[in-house]
Amino acid sequence: MEESRAHADQAQLQAMSRSPHEVLAELQKGNTRFWTGRANRPEKSAFERRALISKQFPSVAVLGCSDSRVPTEMIFDQGLGDIFVIRVAGNCLDTIASASLQYAVNHLEVKVLIVLGHELCGVVKAALLPKEQLEQEPAALQDLLRNIKDGLDENCLNLMHDSRAKDREAVTSNVVRQVEGLTRDRSIMSKVALYTRQGGPE
Repeated sequence: MEESRAHADQAQLQAMSRSPHEVLAELQKGNTRFWTGRANRPEKSAFERRALISKQFPSVAVLGCSDSRVPTEMIFDQGLGDIFVIRVAGNCLDTIASASLQYAVNHLEVKVLIVLGHELCGVVKAALLPKEQLEQEPAALQDLLRNIKDGLDENCLNLMHDSRAKDREAVTSNVVRQVEGLTRDRSIMSKVALYTRQGGPE
């Protein structure tokens, strides 16, 4: 067990030494491997899994959608302990998602935060339904859909005749709104400011 702890300590030092740009570059490479069918599918050995029992040190936190077609670790070709993942329908920044990201930033000291949207998101599409239809949904789902709907410019979206283009614009707008919410989180932005003052890129 002592040997596995020492291994975890060493792995943590390596993870903490990477810059945000290096972390993001590795995710981009992993996503390319996934989409081109060359994923490594990194699986930890029994020894490495034992090392992870004592601590976790992900370099990135991802707020993604609960959609079964977008499993975060798989699409970035990452393994156990690599990504701190929060999955919520419509990758929506609610109280629990915000608290989870605050934990990732303030306690795990992740280097990168990502809000991950995806094409053909059923929740974003549902948020575009008329209010009368939304009112027929269960209360909690209504709240979620209204939250997303409030951030979408439906007048602009309704001018788009290409359904795929409209879908992409709605998904992108939703991601932008969630990112804007993160930028209003003082506990998270104070860490960004601290990193910048210490010489990191803005």
